Order: sequence, then C-alpha cells, then structure tokens
Amino acid sequence: MTRKKPKIIKERVPTPEVPVEERVKSFVEVNLGYDFASAVKEAERCIQCPPEYASCIKGCPVHINIPGFIGKLIEHRDDPKKAVKEALKVIWSDNTLPGVTGRVCPQEEQCEAPCVMGKVGDPINIGKLERFVADYARTHGIEEELLREFVSNGNDIKGKVAVVGSGPAGLTCAGELAKMGYKVTIFEALHKPGGVLVYGIPEFRLPKEILNKEIAKLRELGVEIKLDHIVGKTITLEELLEEYDAVFIGTGAGTPKLLNIPGILLDRIYSANEFLTRVNLMKAYEFPEYDTPITVGKKTIVIGAGNTAMDAARSALRLGSEVTIAYRRGREDMTARIEEIQHAEEEGVKFEFFLSPVEFIGDENGKIKAVKFEKMKPLEERDAKGKRKIVGTGEYVTLEADTVIIAIGLEPNKIISEEASSLKTNPDGTLVVDKNLMTSIPGVFAGGDAIRGEATVILAMGDGKKAAKSIDEYIRKKHLSA
Repeated sequence: MTRKKPKIIKERVPTPEVPVEERVKSFVEVNLGYDFASAVKEAERCIQCPPEYASCIKGCPVHINIPGFIGKLIEHRDDPKKAVKEALKVIWSDNTLPGVTGRVCPQEEQCEAPCVMGKVGDPINIGKLERFVADYARTHGIEEELLREFVSNGNDIKGKVAVVGSGPAGLTCAGELAKMGYKVTIFEALHKPGGVLVYGIPEFRLPKEILNKEIAKLRELGVEIKLDHIVGKTITLEELLEEYDAVFIGTGAGTPKLLNIPGILLDRIYSANEFLTRVNLMKAYEFPEYDTPITVGKKTIVIGAGNTAMDAARSALRLGSEVTIAYRRGREDMTARIEEIQHAEEEGVKFEFFLSPVEFIGDENGKIKAVKFEKMKPLEERDAKGKRKIVGTGEYVTLEADTVIIAIGLEPNKIISEEASSLKTNPDGTLVVDKNLMTSIPGVFAGGDAIRGEATVILAMGDGKKAAKSIDEYIRKKHLSA
C-alpha cells in the first residue's frame, strides 16, 4: 500500500495581533504569538529537510537546527509539554535566548528567505515558532525544569572569562561559555543588563519582562553580572586580563551619528539613541511615576528608515504625536523589517520619500519649529550596497515639526580603545579582529557591533557564539602550555 503524500499547505498560519486602536494607546506587545494548536498546524507545513541540506539552517547566523526543533513539535503533537521540552532542547543547543530572537530577528532575510516552502507559497513562520517554544516553556515551568537538569550536569570550572557588555553578543558569549563550564562575569556600564535589547527596543516589540527572564537564565547557569561598571573607566582592560583567562568585548555601537547641518543644537532635536533610552530604559512614557521626562510635541519628524527609526516613530506616536518619517531614498531602499513598516503604517505613521534634510529651523525661543529638505532624485546607477544612487534636484520643501528624532545610524563607543592604546581599530572605530575574533591583544576577543558597526541582533549573537568557541580553544591551549 502506497502512502499518500502529505498535502502542501501554501499559506502560513497567521498570528493574532492587538487591534490598532488599542495598541497605539499603550506600549503593550503588538504580536500575540501562537497557541499550541496553531503552532503545530504551522509546524506541519514544514517538509523537514535533512539538517545537512536545510537552507534555513545555513541562513541562520547561529545555525539553529530548525527542522529539528519544528520536527519535535510535530512528533509529540499529542503531548504539548513533551513537544515543547524536546523542541527547546534542540534550540538551546545553539541559542540560549529564543524568546528574544523569536521576536526581533529579521527572519525574512535570514532563515525564512531560503526556505524551500517559500518557492511554492509562504515560507515557514520560523521566528514565531521559535518564540512560541520559548514562551510556552517559560509559562509552563518547562524552561525551569530543563535548566535544573542542565545545571545539575554542569562540569568543573575550566577557567574564568570576563565579558564586557551585556547586549546580544555579550549575553550569547557568556551563555555559551557557561554551558562549557567556564566561570563568566559580565561587566555592564548601565544600571540594567541587556544592552541595546533593553534601551533600544520598545516594549511593543520586546517586553522587558521577557528579556529579564531570558537574562535570568544566564544567572541560573552561573553567569555573574556586574552593573554600573564602565570598562576603560571603572576598571581597565589590563586589570581584567590580570584576573581572567580571557576577555570578550561586546560593547556594541552606542554612539549616534548626527547631522552636520544648521540648527542641529536647537531644543527638542533628539538622537534616536537618547530618545529610545529615555522611553525604554527609563520609562519616560510613565512620567512622573518614573523620574525621566520626555517632551514630544504635536508634530514629530523622524529622519531615517531602519528599525531604529520605526521604533522611534511608533514610540513618539504612542506618546501622542503626529509622526512623519522622512527618508532621502525610496521605499524599496528602506532597511527596516517589512513587518515593522507595516505596523507603523497601520498605526498612522506617515512616510515622505526622497527628502534630504539641509536645515533645522527654530523659533524665537530656540526650539525646533520646522525642517527644510532638498528633494532628491534617484538614478539608475547603484552603489556598493545595491541601492540606487540619488542626487539633489535643487528644489526644497519645509515641513513643520516641534520634535525631531535623528535615526541615521550608530558608531562603536571608543572608551575601551582609547584607554587600551594597543587595541587596534579600523578608521570607523570598529575593533580589528582575526578570523577567530581575537583582537590585537592576545586573549581579548570581540564581536557584534563593536567589530561590525551597526548590524542585527542575530549577527551579534552569531559572533558571541563563535567567540565563545575561540575563547575555549585559546584557554585550553593556554593551560596546556602553562
């Protein structure tokens, strides 16, 4: 008797979202995620490519066994707890922060982009399935149970490693090293751990409760986190090397790029970094219950078109402002995730394309009142990144604004490289590393935005994972030669 081939389901199972009219009034998470039944239904769309050929695994910077964890949901569909526990085991072998990556990774450009199902219909909704596994495991005690099993099987301490920065690269490196049996201490400059995950990404995309619980897992694995420690000021790199076998630098890119045009010093012009830090880390949207205020007027202009610009625009809208995003190129060149652009449009954010700012115009009190833009024109010729080149037209337009947020990119913080003169840097301030992610100082490794410039969370996590393996090899050789 020949087996029937399973029917290919072309359309992905949708995830519910908070209605627009409700979500624009608060910072609650927009996407509500799958329940078990819908997660299994979506999982069953996966044709289970063998791991050695699975294009989704190749597209993932941390190389999660995606068919493997999805297969566990299908295999144990009649036992939700077992299905999720087995799926989580598969994910944790490559990624200890699935509650984060399932929410903020650009899956549509990475694991989902080469998905075979995408050739006949919608690619598998890998990100939402990963998030489901993490959320279900956390709320049903499965994560806690698995952690206990893991910690009880822990190895003897192999060595001590210092991690500088608790962003995605630092957290991943720390988690991987802890799983290998190292004593890891994270040094974080801010008063809360998480780096860009805590200060840069709003609650409606990544609830802080989720992030805090993901970080708590690392503490369960034995990772110590020292807050309010600025390496390069509070403690030097040299002092860390005296106490630890190796150091990983994951300080990210936290220095905002600004516009060198007239009026830049007017009041109510924010960098997106400052604006989002006030809103996310210091909860300015709940002032005066929280101490940090934020002033947003009736009309806000956000300059930029990446995820940071979308986060700033959607946050300003929730604070009661009418928001316009101005971008010097066209829609097709926007770097923000499609989902974030769609959410912004649904919520009422307006978009103006081919406008390049040339002047900020102030009132008699020194506050911003308008922005003057030059209209740009696209050419057929493309630049190194594949974007169409643009030229000015000599025509100008002025848009009213009593708040401006500049979201045109970030650069690495130079505190450590300025303190440690032997730490080589590139012209853009990123750290120079070799193929193993070791810097010019033996025993000091680096990854994430500190070596790439502004990039994605998952690329930073991929660096953190790679660096952990390199650090393990380095310390093993160090101990053998001692």
